[in-house]
Formats: sequence, C-alpha cells, structure tokens
Amino acid sequence: MVEVRLVADAADSSSAAARRLPWSRFWHYDRAVTLIYGCMGLGGDWSGSQLTQDDVDAAERAVQAALEIGISWFDQADIYRSGKSEAALERVLQGNPGLRDRISIQTKCGIRLGEHGLEAYYDLSRRAILERVEESLRRLGTDRVEILLLHRPDPLLEPEEVAAAFDELNVAGKVGSLGVSNMSGAQMEFLQRALDAPLVVNQLEMSLLKRDWIESGILINHPDSVSVGFPHGTVEYCRTHQVRLQAWGALAQGIYSGAPAREHSPAAEATAALVTSMAREKDTTAEAIVLGWLMRHPAGVEPVIGSTNPVRIRACQDAEAQAAAMTNVEWYALYLAARGQNVP
Repeated sequence: MVEVRLVADAADSSSAAARRLPWSRFWHYDRAVTLIYGCMGLGGDWSGSQLTQDDVDAAERAVQAALEIGISWFDQADIYRSGKSEAALERVLQGNPGLRDRISIQTKCGIRLGEHGLEAYYDLSRRAILERVEESLRRLGTDRVEILLLHRPDPLLEPEEVAAAFDELNVAGKVGSLGVSNMSGAQMEFLQRALDAPLVVNQLEMSLLKRDWIESGILINHPDSVSVGFPHGTVEYCRTHQVRLQAWGALAQGIYSGAPAREHSPAAEATAALVTSMAREKDTTAEAIVLGWLMRHPAGVEPVIGSTNPVRIRACQDAEAQAAAMTNVEWYALYLAARGQNVP
C-alpha cells in the first residue's frame, strides 16, 4: 500500500496554526499516489431511495479489491448517488475497524442538484462550502478529509469566500488541503491569489480516449487547434506549480479493454487490438496498458479507477510497472492508434 505522509509547515507559528491538527497545513505527498479509487459507482442508484444492504455489500467488495492492489486513496463527492456513495463508504469503514486511519479520503463540493426548482447549478460560496463539507463528514462518519476539491468552476465564485471557507475548515482540522476539479490553469491562478495554502490537485477527464489534454499541446500553430476544447496551458501550469493531476474517466469506459462494442470507430477498434496485443506480449492486462499510457506522461498523472467490478479493479494492479516499462515508441503507437491519424 502506498503510504502518504502529511508534512506541516514549521514556519507557520501563528496562534491559528497552533490550533491546527499536525497534518492540516501545507502538506505534500511523501510518495506518488499512483492509483486512486473513484467511489462514484458506490451506493446504488441516483435516486433519493435508501441505501440497501446489497449496495453496502457491493461497496465492500469494490473497496476490498482496491485495497488488495495497494490503493489507499479514495475519491468521493457530496452528490455521488445523491449522497449514498459517501454513506456506503462509511458503512464499509464501520465494518472494518482501523481502516479509516490506513486510507486517505478526498471529497468534492460545488454542484447542487434538484434544488430551488433547478435541475443543477453551481455554488462555491463560503456558506455552501461549509455546509456541504459538514454534510459529507457526517455521511462519511469521519472528522476530516485529507483533500477538498471544488467540483466545477462556479461563474459566481469569489476567491476570497473560498479562501475564508477553507481557512475555517483547515483551522478546525476538518480539511487538510484544497484542490480543484475541471478547472483551467487560468482559473486556478485566479483562485490561488486569494489562498495562503497551495492548491494541490486538479482532477480532469484524461484518458487514451479523451486526449484533448495532449492535443492542445501538439496542435499549437495548427488550424485543427480550433477543434480542441481543452484549455491550453493547464497541464503546464499544474506541472510548474506542483499541482497533482488526477484523471477521471481513466479507463475510458472500457472501450479499449473489453467493453461490448457499441458503434466503436475504426480507430477505437484498432486501438483495442493494439492494447490487447501489447498486454499479451507483456503478460499483463489491457487495463494496465491503458492506465500505464496515462501514467507514462511526465506530468505524473494519477488515474482514478471508477469501476465497481472487483475483477476489473484488480486488473489495474500492474499499471505503474507498465508505465515505467513503456517506451516512447510504444506510447506514441497507442496515441496515434487512438488518434486515428498521424501527428501534424
């Protein structure tokens, strides 16, 4: 299991710092967190129905499979399964005494669903952040989360309100560090100016299928750049400022690792065949090849595994080793196959 050591900033000697828990201010990963388990699939359906024992049992199997392959970092959000995902994880923790102290949990806030007559809207006001974190802690049955992520950019965001909310939660020992999800480098820079603590994570959709984060770089000074929606410079901003990149959707819904065909493109079919061939040659799994491609990137991308299938979760175990062994030529072979055409 990857161990994470949280290091306090000894230079912070204010009275507020004295009230903080030892792990709660300006910490960093002692080692790279290579794989993360994404909990969005835990907790049954997305309705307001009650969590069932079957839901808890399924969560238990998924969490145990993640632990078996060394995963110690779990990704949550207040809205997942209408709060039932956090509740399901709490039931798993409750049934496994001591487990909470052996894992790290991050959760997200900022998306409101089915409130005030609106299907969805964003709210990153100070009050909303504080309320949602308290609700998440209650559902999770824990007194803190290691990281809080802002789930999506809120056009009405006031950086000073976010900073005030984080400081309050941090001083109280309820949140260790702050990160973001689905934000550009420019948005992060704007927010960071109001924060004393560094943003430590940006979670984005990144995979062999979702390649805009690569395309935005190679299509500089090329007419096809207008078709790329990924905000240019975001990966570079994160690398420059030591912000960890987490990849949601990392397994690309299994399109390259055995998911039933549903109108797959010729490029997707060719990529799946190449992944299968490489996995056979290297005596590993297709999942390990797909994740290894992500992790081979020098940004140190940390894949979030969202499957609830224990077999598929275990199939990801070899990803770090495959990333380390993957050559530049192999990386480009996979990229070009998925791209369906040559580089400019």
